Amino acid sequence: MYTLFVYLEQSSIVMLIVLAWIAGNKCYRLLYAESEEKLHRKARKLVDWAVWVSAFAAAAVSSVLLMASGYHPVFWLDRLLLHVPLLALPTVLIWSITVPRVKKLRTITGRKSDHEPDPRLRYRAADPALVFPVRLAMLSALAAFYFALSPPKQADEAVFPLLIYAVAAGIQWFALAGRRMRAGAAGARPVYRPWLSRLQALGVLAAAAAIGSAPFISAMDASRLPSSLSMASAPVDYGDGKGSRPGLGHAHGSVAATAGTQPGERSLVPVTALTEPTGEKADASFTLVAQQAQVRLQSGKTVDAWTYNGKAPGPELRLKQGQLVEITLKNKDIAEGVTLHWHGLDIPNAEDGVAGATQDAVMPGEEHTYRFRAEQAGTFWYHTHQQSKESVAKGLFGAIVVEPAQEASPPDRDITVLSHRWEGAGLAVGDADGVRRIAAREGERVKLRLIHTDDWVIQSYRLIGASFKVTAIDGTDLNAPGDLSRVRLSLPTGGRYDVTFTMPSRPVYLSVDGDKQTGILFSADGTGDIPEAEGPYADFDPTSYGKPADVPFHADSGFDREFEMVLDNEFGFYNGQFAAFDTINGEVFPNTPMFMVGEGDLVKVTVANRSAVEHPMHLHGHHMLVLSKNGEAVTGSPWWSDTLSVMPGDRYEVAFRADNPGLWMDHCHNLVHASAGMTMHLMYEGVTSPFTVGDASGNHPE
Repeated sequence: MYTLFVYLEQSSIVMLIVLAWIAGNKCYRLLYAESEEKLHRKARKLVDWAVWVSAFAAAAVSSVLLMASGYHPVFWLDRLLLHVPLLALPTVLIWSITVPRVKKLRTITGRKSDHEPDPRLRYRAADPALVFPVRLAMLSALAAFYFALSPPKQADEAVFPLLIYAVAAGIQWFALAGRRMRAGAAGARPVYRPWLSRLQALGVLAAAAAIGSAPFISAMDASRLPSSLSMASAPVDYGDGKGSRPGLGHAHGSVAATAGTQPGERSLVPVTALTEPTGEKADASFTLVAQQAQVRLQSGKTVDAWTYNGKAPGPELRLKQGQLVEITLKNKDIAEGVTLHWHGLDIPNAEDGVAGATQDAVMPGEEHTYRFRAEQAGTFWYHTHQQSKESVAKGLFGAIVVEPAQEASPPDRDITVLSHRWEGAGLAVGDADGVRRIAAREGERVKLRLIHTDDWVIQSYRLIGASFKVTAIDGTDLNAPGDLSRVRLSLPTGGRYDVTFTMPSRPVYLSVDGDKQTGILFSADGTGDIPEAEGPYADFDPTSYGKPADVPFHADSGFDREFEMVLDNEFGFYNGQFAAFDTINGEVFPNTPMFMVGEGDLVKVTVANRSAVEHPMHLHGHHMLVLSKNGEAVTGSPWWSDTLSVMPGDRYEVAFRADNPGLWMDHCHNLVHASAGMTMHLMYEGVTSPFTVGDASGNHPE
């Protein structure tokens, strides 16, 4: 509903701009009516125009009031304080000032004479109080539309636009007052010269463009990213309620330049030191070679892909919990460079695989070795974090599964379901761009590891023909999950669900994307027809699924740091481009805030999505405990997430223990948003990074 209210308000404001402009011109031209009859007819129609203008103003105001009746103030307070007065005031003036004057003109000209209006009648028609409220409605709608596209982050940011609005309204009033004086002084009938009005309007627009071009060009140039930039140079938010501040309180840059040397000064730890000890021999070793290759899908279609070891998706890496793993990444021919990020694994910061934050991108002919201990059992995936929007779409990703060190009753079948949309070939599960068929005996216990890798798509899954359980979210087991039937599972980019079911005597079908074209069919011999879905299907709700269990902290715990993260859309500049960008706290990188924490802090973050699209927010290196959604506490199993899908109008409270020092990205995993600046960082006090992003370094982590 929130998105509906947003679109209702914005579309109503756009219609109001158009209608108020037309109505204002009609009011303005009353003075030039050739006869009393035409003046009477035009005045009568103006009442209808007033109704239309008021109706769209009322629609916009109503949408804000409806938001206020059901959502947290973060979604509507600025609209209530800015949009509503701007839209309501002209409407009141139209019906209290304009309409009575129009009706008076209708009364006076009721005889509908063909005679030319006398000077006193024209003087009434030129009354600025008749025209001004309608013209003001257009100016107010323009101001409201500006604030809708560029919501102020603080009250003082609204002052200058409101001042411009007031000046424009004043100029309009004095221009109309001057016209009335001229109309009263003229003996002959005034002549309407549309070409002159258009020329004047063009002159005003040209002057406005000339005046506005300087700050426009200046803002465009200021938005260009430097060729070299530390990812740790953003404004710092200490979680103390005072917001972001430019002073960092600690140094950044190269390790040599920032290590503390003065008495009493704490030495800083570089991210490169936050790794596993190198002396111990690895329990498992892998080599992944990034290279371009043609990949043949199940249907026979071929895809020009970027691959690991010539495969897209890359090889599935299976580990045992507690194993020390070593992975060597080699870049054969990916000119843009590559890394390996272990999505959802809370590993030491040096191994996180983010170009420009924890390492430099691995360029062609180079290699890099990652070492970490697989402490978490669950479903995860790996992908490059260098120019991710393009590289992940082309195939630089794969699954990583960490099996429990000891599992009492492992499933009979353990199947990874990597969904991805290949350019030119469409949706596939791994390399199966159709229906994959698997023979499964009755009574077999099947585990499906759902991993969604698409950019800016919420992927839906339906299991048809059997009840099932969601046993884990984002690699963390749920407590006492219950049986589900006719329930749709929706995953954001980067999200994972583990699903288990017992094979019945009839076929079972996992439908990906809600149709029979892509999915997995289980049957006794791997053949047969796909079963029909028995709808309707409800949406899975993690907030009330499963049973509560002990957690290390909860909503009433004493938090050391509390942060606000507001997601929104805003028109502005990013790296020299003007467009509608997705913002965090009203900014895009590198001006987004950096949340500063101390090791051991208990941290609470409130995330609210004011925008019109979904944002899966992915925090590296930590799992967040979801405390509440839209003011309602989570009542089911503890829900830990690393990729939280925040829908428009949603407001989450999440918490985590700051127990993994480093410089960690926190970004929207709709990678098209991240590439346009929807990214920020979690920074630990006393940590520094020697790496930089930008063209000079070649690091573009997105």
